[in-house]
Amino acid sequence: MIIAVAMRRNKSRGGTTCERRRYRGNVPTQNSTDRILTTHTGSLPRTPELSALLVARDQGKPYDAAALEAEIAAVLARTVDAQLDAGIDVVNDGEVPRVGFSTYIRERLTGFGGIGHRKPTLDSLKFPDYAAFQAKQIDEGAEFARVWDTPLAQGLLQYDEERAGIRSDLDGFERELARNTAAGRTPAGTFISAATPGIVATTLLLDDANPHYADHREYVFALAEQLRVEYEEIVGRGHVLQLDAPDLAMERVIHFGDAPLETFLDAVDLHVDALNHALRNIPKEQTRLHVCYGNWQGPHQDDVPVDVLLPHLYRAEVGAFSIPFGNPRHAHEFPAFRDQPLPDGAVLVPGVIDVTTNYLEHPQLVADRIVAAAEAVGDPTRIVAGTDCGLATFASYEFVATDVAWAKLRALTEGAEIASKRLFG
Repeated sequence: MIIAVAMRRNKSRGGTTCERRRYRGNVPTQNSTDRILTTHTGSLPRTPELSALLVARDQGKPYDAAALEAEIAAVLARTVDAQLDAGIDVVNDGEVPRVGFSTYIRERLTGFGGIGHRKPTLDSLKFPDYAAFQAKQIDEGAEFARVWDTPLAQGLLQYDEERAGIRSDLDGFERELARNTAAGRTPAGTFISAATPGIVATTLLLDDANPHYADHREYVFALAEQLRVEYEEIVGRGHVLQLDAPDLAMERVIHFGDAPLETFLDAVDLHVDALNHALRNIPKEQTRLHVCYGNWQGPHQDDVPVDVLLPHLYRAEVGAFSIPFGNPRHAHEFPAFRDQPLPDGAVLVPGVIDVTTNYLEHPQLVADRIVAAAEAVGDPTRIVAGTDCGLATFASYEFVATDVAWAKLRALTEGAEIASKRLFG
């Protein structure tokens, strides 16, 4: 089905669902019907020129604003075209205008400054040879986005009243959708990703001296109230809102790496509560939650098994769950959904493509993974095939070559075609 978006009040949650409505295209269905739909997790390859400009802006260095605007427009056009060329059904803007999937938010909220230092991963601490190996892969002369040393929350959080950043992103994306529609190429649906309160709180850390927020709980709920503005703008324009929440799995091995598992799971519950607060005016069928373990090519020996996470993730008031299963550490975990079924009406977006390696998945393997997911869930219409994570989560931090990344998306659609014949006849 195609979900109709209207200016209305959601009786079960209260509040208006949006303030303005501009996009008139298809809102992506959250279900497959007579075949397995395909999507991905958000970020797609940028050009080196675009990455350099985004990183310069991120680092507060001089850059050519006109050149950045032109490069964003050019890369965005190619990105939308390339998704459709690859056969992806539910498409997005590739996060082209953003320096990173989570840190972009500092450009839209007041209150950030200084430099904070995130903890190293448990992979790096437990495997020093691996850490040294990874360090050798970095070009010491290159400029990188701020991923580990990030700004702190030092003041009062306030989302930009003009919503300039998100509106600019949406306007650009919708121009490309309109161009393709005019050419007879309309995707089955669209989505836009946005950072969640939890991932922002564990990435852009709270400064202990911030006079406005006494602790992590106050900080994460304050973020929820401000990020709500961006979420409602996205759904008000007719797109599915993808909520990027790697904190609900990944931060076990970073922010909570030295804490007991119970402490981490308590934090997961807190972050889900804050997210639900931010979503109170949004219909759950227009949302999907992306959870992952981090898209670095490492041992991942301390990742929390999905069956431990599911009861906590299911507390989220969302319509779909995007979870990675395409990597060697988690590819065996589909049976968890037999023991812990999805919430009523919810859809699973299983990652069936590994985004940390340049190995190209065979379409038959992709199909096998999709079928395994459908059999575990018990209903192929509740499966939309996706990727484990983004293919370029930060400008300048890509692990998969651009041409291989697009080939992986083609393998995804080819695998979905094979799986559809097996599942739907």
